[in-house]
Amino acid sequence: MQITAAVLENLGVTAPYADSRPLRLATLDLAAPRAGELLLRIEAAGVCHSDLSVVNGDRVRPMPMALGHEAAATVVATGSEHSEFAPGDRVVLAFLPACGRCERCASGEGYLCPVAAAANGRGELIGGGYRLSDGDRSVHHHLGVSAFASHAVVDERSAVRVDADIPVEIAALFGCAVLTGVGAVVNSAAVRPGESVVVYGLGGVGLAAVLGAVASGAQPVIAVDPVAHKRDIACIIGASAAVHPRDSDDAIARLVPGGPDVAIETVGRASVLAEAYRVTRRGGRTVTVGLPNPAELLSIPAVGLVGDGKTLIGSYMGSAVPRRDIPRYIALWRAGRLPVERLLTATRPLAEINAALDDLARGDAIRQVMIPDHGA
Repeated sequence: MQITAAVLENLGVTAPYADSRPLRLATLDLAAPRAGELLLRIEAAGVCHSDLSVVNGDRVRPMPMALGHEAAATVVATGSEHSEFAPGDRVVLAFLPACGRCERCASGEGYLCPVAAAANGRGELIGGGYRLSDGDRSVHHHLGVSAFASHAVVDERSAVRVDADIPVEIAALFGCAVLTGVGAVVNSAAVRPGESVVVYGLGGVGLAAVLGAVASGAQPVIAVDPVAHKRDIACIIGASAAVHPRDSDDAIARLVPGGPDVAIETVGRASVLAEAYRVTRRGGRTVTVGLPNPAELLSIPAVGLVGDGKTLIGSYMGSAVPRRDIPRYIALWRAGRLPVERLLTATRPLAEINAALDDLARGDAIRQVMIPDHGA
């Protein structure tokens, strides 16, 4: 079948993206799903810094690539006669389809699955190869999803069934922002009630981490970001204080003398991670979620790992098991304990994807959700 998708041809295109237009809406051929795969109608797709980092060249991926990895969709058809999914099912997509058979998956660490990571790095589905083509050219998949499109074929292991009554623009956010940010708090840091938390960076993942910290009973929760309206939202969703980075030392000294139990870095900059590690108390945990440019190197006093008993934790996809975590985070949302809707800046037609990248790069937006045009 033919679909519409946002395709990136070259890495490192410069802003403003509304002018340079790195993503073009193209008519692509989409192959039928194979056994263990799903044909999906994309209902809503969030715009994430991970998308922007491919466009600007921070994350090198094979080209051409159909971008987008955070989405809610409806199952149109299954590639297996006895699939666990059925046409009409609403699903949220996860960007790492763990194979379920390797040592990491068997240990409950599917987010570290080397089979899935290798497939994502090649721009293929985990079952091998491509389902997208542009004439005689194959088009690479973005993190097994390629959600900036009218339709997609994904592996069943990328999909988590959810209730159909969740608004699609909210459901999409559970696939990356919430899964990663809340997971960093709940799974990676294992925050306990009464522990203090500082979150650096208030994009979609950072504000989701604030939501997770508040829901976990952390006290106080301090949010750090240079953008005033993001700090305002952090306070609305329960942060005890939200400060500019230049004021963070004073705020931390006043609210948590000795430093926080947990510091979470979501910016994707080595310098910010070093700052988060510096302020973490003796015996505390520093969690890094942001994906920096691979050329960045982290410099911290090595003696602190032993002399101060600090722990530095990497958190990929919030150390999540999507089929376990997405339903429980949705349950918390239904209970009013994770007001995910506060992360939603705007819904926009897919045709505005390049302008949406500009708003994200400038810090004007938290989560914008693109809505494909499916016609009448």
